[in-house]
Amino acid sequence: MKRFVAQALVIARRDFSAIVLTPTFLIFLLAPLFMLSVATIGSLGAVHVVEGSRARTAVVAAPDKLPRLREAEGRLRRVAGTDPAPPPVLFETAQDDSVRQAHRLLSRDDISAVLIGGRVLHGEKAARDADYLALLAAAASGEEPELRTVAAARPGAGTHARNAAAFGAVFAMFFLSLLLASQAISMLAEERNNKVIEILAAAVPLEAVFLGKLIGMLGVALLFTLFWGSIAAAATFGRLGGLSFDAVAPASSPIGFALLFLGYFMLCFLLLGAVFLGVGAQAGTMREIQMLSLPVTIFQVSMFALASAGAGAPDSMLGVAAAVFPFSSPFAMAGRAATGVPAWQHVAAFAWQLAWLGITVTIAARLFRRGVLKSGGGKRG
Repeated sequence: MKRFVAQALVIARRDFSAIVLTPTFLIFLLAPLFMLSVATIGSLGAVHVVEGSRARTAVVAAPDKLPRLREAEGRLRRVAGTDPAPPPVLFETAQDDSVRQAHRLLSRDDISAVLIGGRVLHGEKAARDADYLALLAAAASGEEPELRTVAAARPGAGTHARNAAAFGAVFAMFFLSLLLASQAISMLAEERNNKVIEILAAAVPLEAVFLGKLIGMLGVALLFTLFWGSIAAAATFGRLGGLSFDAVAPASSPIGFALLFLGYFMLCFLLLGAVFLGVGAQAGTMREIQMLSLPVTIFQVSMFALASAGAGAPDSMLGVAAAVFPFSSPFAMAGRAATGVPAWQHVAAFAWQLAWLGITVTIAARLFRRGVLKSGGGKRG
């Protein structure tokens, strides 16, 4: 086993150096600049939508006062216009302990301010919503209420924030795998044509060759991710554009979530790369490789669709199926890391995915040996 790993690492170092130490790698590294410039245009509209979508406000009042408040809110909303529109208002009948009811409402992640009696309770970042409720109270009773800022006791990240983090993790992993892992399909094309793969297969086990090539490509992917991840982190911590990320919060600590995401990304890359390497190894010409690109892309999109469908409900049947199926498991488990699951599930997932990595590499190597090497380099006659 030790010798097998050493042989795989030699192949990995050879492939990593052959890719990174070339001028074309710099072009590959900077290629997302064009994508970012195009995405920036579309993100301007998305930022406007995000900034315009605010949490609701709430009004707690006696049953005899609610009709007047509703009527006043309708008039005020017509005057306020729609750019931006006032926050939606939830009307509730006051209970026996109305103060506790108001604090309970304010502790929800979808309520930013509460009007109760002659006071408006609001969080630190909801002054504008509180002003709207103050205007509503003045329009209904003619008296301006007292504005009071309170610290909402929220028990960690809300459901919406966790679901947003889960979908973001699944999408980020899909984007990186689509950008990087699919390149493994053409990895063996050149070496098959110049007989290098036959020399390597004669010197070391073919399974070690395949695993080494995957590790080499993983090194390239990690270098690419580190480069652009550092730029993204600098932009985030520098509050580029004044954007806020409070609506996206994983259930676990940021460091723990980042480590889990990195682990699942590595296994996602290796698993999908092993499939693509095995499929691409069966192609004898660049035309065949191009024909295989569409099924490969469909396979990746299918794994993303399966994992994203279960990201918001990890304990549902679809969420469990996505976590168990080996090739969608890294996507789904990255999402589950954001929503919060027991640690044993991550341990079991890593072991399960590693086992399937070994199975996939073995199957791909044997298919290549039987279908290509024993048939004279894939010649068809």
